[in-house]
Amino acid sequence: MRHTLLSAVALLVLAAPTVAQQTANPYDSDPAAMRAGRALFANRCAECHGADARGFSGPDLTVLWAEGTSDERVFQTIRSGVSGSIMPSSTAPDNEIWAMVAYVKSISTVAAALDAPGDPERGQELVQARCTRCHYVAGGGGYLGPDLSRIGAVRTRESLMRSIREPAASIQPGYRTVTLVTPSGDRIRGVAKGEDAFSVQILDTRQQLRGYMKSDLAEVVREPVSLMPEFTSARLPDEDLNDIVRYLGTLRGNR
Repeated sequence: MRHTLLSAVALLVLAAPTVAQQTANPYDSDPAAMRAGRALFANRCAECHGADARGFSGPDLTVLWAEGTSDERVFQTIRSGVSGSIMPSSTAPDNEIWAMVAYVKSISTVAAALDAPGDPERGQELVQARCTRCHYVAGGGGYLGPDLSRIGAVRTRESLMRSIREPAASIQPGYRTVTLVTPSGDRIRGVAKGEDAFSVQILDTRQQLRGYMKSDLAEVVREPVSLMPEFTSARLPDEDLNDIVRYLGTLRGNR
């Protein structure tokens, strides 16, 4: 792995243009640079942002371009770091940072699946009826699950279908299930929103933000499952799933 990484970086450096004071990514859509960027990202960033850049202890990076973030801004964030967070500044050469930006951008933008099966109008009705209690969708809804208003721009059809059928397969940071147990045995379930050595904050299943001192709790249980139920074919027929995913594919950030 290390030999592959060094070889990819060496090839990138040898072919690198002058990128000082660059505002546009010189490696945008460059296959060789994106391969090098992938190796660099895996070595330097995946521990916090996940191997697929969708977040672990750090945030999901694949939403940046759907939100209108420019390549230059992503570059400057990597270069300068994020004050008050665990994201450090980087002293890497410009060409290596641009290569990582090119790679993450390449896995962050999904073309609209215009010929996919399903009825988007019926899918919208199903989403409004079954999903908006927990998910914010194009103008309204809850916050217990991730915002879906841009989901079609950053997730493939296959990824969306798996997230519905097997929600525990990929849980975003900020939506990990936790149960707080009080000394009297009461259990408060929700998604973890913040934690330090002394306290924990959760959004409970009634979508109320609650904070507790750990010293006042009997136990903090971190669960490997998602609060979102598994929508098996018995619970959600394939036809309904196709309609929902077809509609979600149209959600590209225009609220």
